[in-house]
Amino acid sequence: MRKPSTLWLSLCVSSLVVTVSMMAATSMPIAATPSQPIAQKNPCAAKNPCAAKSGNVGGPLAKQLQGKPVVIDIYASWCTACKNIAPTLSQLKQEYGGRAHFIVLDVTDKSKTKQAEAKAKQLGLGSFFAANKAQTGMVAIVDPATGKILVQHRNNPNKAAYTSVLNAAISSK
Repeated sequence: MRKPSTLWLSLCVSSLVVTVSMMAATSMPIAATPSQPIAQKNPCAAKNPCAAKSGNVGGPLAKQLQGKPVVIDIYASWCTACKNIAPTLSQLKQEYGGRAHFIVLDVTDKSKTKQAEAKAKQLGLGSFFAANKAQTGMVAIVDPATGKILVQHRNNPNKAAYTSVLNAAISSK
């Protein structure tokens, strides 16, 4: 007969082997290849079926946002999509900093979400924030005069998808 400690060790190892085997059998690898970055694995990033081409944030935005298109980023520090699009947003801020407003609504934790909610209400984005606060990694470009959503993307690091809309919005002013 085996010693109790040996039996216990055998049970633990067996349980671990079964767990690892089940995880390996049900997991799908999503490793990126050089020709296909991780962002392209997201169905919203490739052809962007998640983009909203129309809609409204609930009306005109606050007076201080008028005159320039508004880029709204629903952000969280733990969000992988947010980290994926951060370089693109940084480039856009550098390129369009004086010609567009950039609003970050941080939902990292309860405290920051509460602050973001207050900020959104103050800017005329209360209903938009309420509808989208769970959509981290989402960026929308809004016409402040009408509140019309010009484009909305989720986890889309393609800079051209934003610049074309920003250029059109700026040239129409």
